[in-house]
Amino acid sequence: MNELPVQAVLPALDQQLATHPCVVLQAPPGAGKTTLVPLALLDSDWLAGKKIILLEPRRLAARAAAERLAQLLGEPVGQTVGYRIRLETRVSAATRIEVVTEGILQRLLLADPELPGVGLVIFDEFHERSLDADLGLALCLQTQQYLRDEQDPLKLLVMSATLDAAAVSRLLDDAPLVSSEGRQYPVQIHHGSALAPGQPFEPVLEQLVLQALATDRGSLLVFLPGAAEIRRLQSRLETALADAPDVDVTPLYGDLDFAAQRAAISPAPPGRRKVVLATPIAETSLTIDGVRVVIDSGLCREPAFDPVSGMTRLHTRRISRAAAEQRAGRAGRTEPGVCYRLWSADQHAQLAAQSPAEILQADLAPLALQLARWGVDDPAELVWLDPPPAAALQQGRDLLVQLGALEGRGSGWALTEHGTALSELPMHPRLAHMLLRGQALGLGQLACRLAAILGERDLLRGVEDADIARRLATFDAPRNEPALDRGALQRARRLVEQWQKLLARFPVVESLPSPQDEHWAGLLLALAYPDRIARRRGEQGSDYRLANGRSAAFAQVDSLQQQEWLVVASLGGHASQRNARIFLAAALDAAWLPKYLPELLHQEQTLEWDGRSETLVAEQQWRVGALVYRREPLRDIEPEQRNRALCAVVRKQGLNLLPWTPALRQWQARILLLRNLDLEQGGESAWPDVSDQALLDSLEQWLAPWLGKVTRLAHFANLDLPAILTGLLPWPLPKALDEQAPTHWTVPTGSRIRIDYSETPPVLAVRLQEMFGSAQTPRIANGRMALKLHLLSPAQRPVQVTQDLEGFWRSSYAEVKKDMKGRYPKHYWPDDPLQAEPTTRAKPRK
Repeated sequence: MNELPVQAVLPALDQQLATHPCVVLQAPPGAGKTTLVPLALLDSDWLAGKKIILLEPRRLAARAAAERLAQLLGEPVGQTVGYRIRLETRVSAATRIEVVTEGILQRLLLADPELPGVGLVIFDEFHERSLDADLGLALCLQTQQYLRDEQDPLKLLVMSATLDAAAVSRLLDDAPLVSSEGRQYPVQIHHGSALAPGQPFEPVLEQLVLQALATDRGSLLVFLPGAAEIRRLQSRLETALADAPDVDVTPLYGDLDFAAQRAAISPAPPGRRKVVLATPIAETSLTIDGVRVVIDSGLCREPAFDPVSGMTRLHTRRISRAAAEQRAGRAGRTEPGVCYRLWSADQHAQLAAQSPAEILQADLAPLALQLARWGVDDPAELVWLDPPPAAALQQGRDLLVQLGALEGRGSGWALTEHGTALSELPMHPRLAHMLLRGQALGLGQLACRLAAILGERDLLRGVEDADIARRLATFDAPRNEPALDRGALQRARRLVEQWQKLLARFPVVESLPSPQDEHWAGLLLALAYPDRIARRRGEQGSDYRLANGRSAAFAQVDSLQQQEWLVVASLGGHASQRNARIFLAAALDAAWLPKYLPELLHQEQTLEWDGRSETLVAEQQWRVGALVYRREPLRDIEPEQRNRALCAVVRKQGLNLLPWTPALRQWQARILLLRNLDLEQGGESAWPDVSDQALLDSLEQWLAPWLGKVTRLAHFANLDLPAILTGLLPWPLPKALDEQAPTHWTVPTGSRIRIDYSETPPVLAVRLQEMFGSAQTPRIANGRMALKLHLLSPAQRPVQVTQDLEGFWRSSYAEVKKDMKGRYPKHYWPDDPLQAEPTTRAKPRK
């Protein structure tokens, strides 16, 4: 123990804890934080014989840490050192150090916020920034400040290898920072070359493993993002190492049973070597004996909550530099080691410094429930390294309201009686709600089985069938399922037993027939996932629409596609994909909704445009979220409601749905021209905004009163649109419109030429000879705008475009005359156009 680096700072750590409520310990991987610190502090005077709670991020780490601490004391687990994890507790009256997972701490705090008999809480591996750790620290700080005093203090110690310890120190009111320098043993780093986008990494890892086995001694630890990649690489390595009987390939991930996990972290037998294929479960807090070589894929898989869909999806991402340091440190725990990285040095420099905190990307419904149980309305009342995002927290509260667990009270929130019961069950509020409501319906055991299935990895290995009823059947007939993961089933059964004991105190209100029948699974899942009730699109196919408005589909043909209604329990795929992939679901008898789940149905009168028949359809609809459960024709419709619906049709399809004429478009352009001229001068304008956008924005004011006879798309063509629109122009503006923006202009020959207002400035297209004798360019809008003259040849083609007629006669006309005279010799081309007689003829009259 004296060889561990953290040994040197233990006296300073003990002294700081004696005089400060909070201390931060920073020590690199392999320094001995987890094993040395709790034992060194156990007999400190300031602890006064109270307990130490040591938090670990994972069950495997908690159990391994407790066993190692007990071994150092020469005692069995459950004496001085014990542990509490899900499904297992080993503590006694003599226990002074309790190693617990982070979720267990929350339950201890909620059961008794004072934490009586506890003198120190140690947050180990805090850099992982789990949601439970962040909340646990925030609640402990409140307990420390408001519920404990100087005679009975609660000390807090935050330990990390790679976190920004200075930031944590500031968070804890400038808590003293104790640092342990130096890794226990050096680790040599080897970077690889950058992989091409989409290039499979398992073959590269396989070659690295074989190379390391040939050139390096000791056992290997290989980091992969998930269990699927572990199984694929394990299969490749077992084939490649078939002639190497002294090498054992062992997987290590969270859903393995403890026996398999223990086998992975135990030292290899004498004369043998191990290749441990692990998820990030082995990243911290674990020492795998004999490992001196780490091979790192540089990837991790983690859940991320999508606030848009309300669903949590797994996604694979690059690890941070801090995580890479943690992983490399596994190679230097017991002797100098080597780390091979599956990325280049340049890529390493581009990695994020730290992994994102779970609180920033998690489903916050459990957090919202615990905050309400703690009596916190505003999370700002607590101390956070990263405050919970307001939108995600509100979405979590909305779910709790939907489940009947939370209600608004004044300006804050309060748990209902049902919500208090939910908070006492150690699971997500969705599943807790399913258990309590299922118990009331006499389906308690089935609900517990469903919750256990959803809380574990899939009970069936390599099976694409999404029907959750098939998993439920394995509880009673496991021998009928060759793909069964028996370890997962064993854990699920233990969870069912534990939860049934918790449900025993809740009454059965209504006993449904055949409560063990798997067909009730859809009803129970609808309780947990009301937003994931799904209805098939069309008469057949694999695409479904969810009650939350999103889309989901089966990746391949599935027996559940025969069902019109489903409840989807597990979804996957990237948030940007059109359809999420359905992994687990159950058939739902739609007739159960009004009978057992009436609170999910809401009525509304709808007026919707049927694009196929091009008619307005009025219905009374019963909806489950975005899904129409039942519909009936609606006879009596309020005119105002009907007109709003028709305006929505015009708004969606555009103003061109109305019977516009060229003359009406010119009328619109004339008004807009005068309006813009007023606005350009910095003043207000009496002319209304009749632009397309303004008209669309105000349909209810000017169009709705005229829609009484419109029921079909064709009826829009019958509207007297000129009369409707001219009503927007109050007197005396119609007269002013004709005066300031006339439709025609009388040229020197007396001809009335139409002005085209589709351009700015408006265009007057006139034969050049008809403008002889005129020196001034025609102007409109009380002289504020000159028309753009298109002076036409005898063939009605523009020979000059100008807003300066007098300048044209004096400059360009001579060149035009020369060209035109050659082309049109029979036409009149005088030398002095200002003195010539305008004419519509080829030659002026003599």
